[in-house]
Amino acid sequence: MAGFHAVITGASRGIGRSLAGRMVTEGPVLGTCRSTPPDLPGVTWATVELADPTSITAFAAGLEGAPIEHLVCNAGIYPDKGQRLEGGYPPEMWAESFAVNVTAAFLTVQALLPNLRKAEAPRIALISSQMASDTRAPGGSYIYRASKAALLNLGRNLATDLKPEGIAVGIYHPGWVQTDMGGSAAEITVDEAAEGLAARIAELSPATTGQFLTWDGRPHAF
Repeated sequence: MAGFHAVITGASRGIGRSLAGRMVTEGPVLGTCRSTPPDLPGVTWATVELADPTSITAFAAGLEGAPIEHLVCNAGIYPDKGQRLEGGYPPEMWAESFAVNVTAAFLTVQALLPNLRKAEAPRIALISSQMASDTRAPGGSYIYRASKAALLNLGRNLATDLKPEGIAVGIYHPGWVQTDMGGSAAEITVDEAAEGLAARIAELSPATTGQFLTWDGRPHAF
């Protein structure tokens, strides 16, 4: 099987879809989705249930060792928006959120490491959030904040372990984006976020591995 310029999880809508549309101009892109994929010229699709480890394993096996230059772990959920401290945030919501936002990202990186190791300049991009930062604590959204903080920590430690192999890891805040998750009052459009993230991923290298950056290139506090 031929290699991929990028593999992007959660690429069927929002930031992931816009990123796929941009990155496909540089080479073949494989996007994952949970159901019917959109019609996005040049993008190959795979149906993956990221909350199911066996689905991730099967996805990786299906790639047959094809090289991957860029792995973008973009998929994420935010089910606890509007939950109340009194009686909200049920255990099932915690489990699902961490399964998708954290565990799936780790398992995807783990499963695709052989593919990344075959690339010339492999890069891993983890789409976290400013809500992961321990310097921002306005309250609420406990599950989402905790999961994105865990993803940030995961990225920092992956960067340390993978740097000797020349695999760079970047962690990014995509901005407050006008998506179903961000809402219509958000500050920037999906295309603005994706354009900035594509630029950050393109400039990622072992020299800058482990950084937590905003979509427009500013260092973000941990």
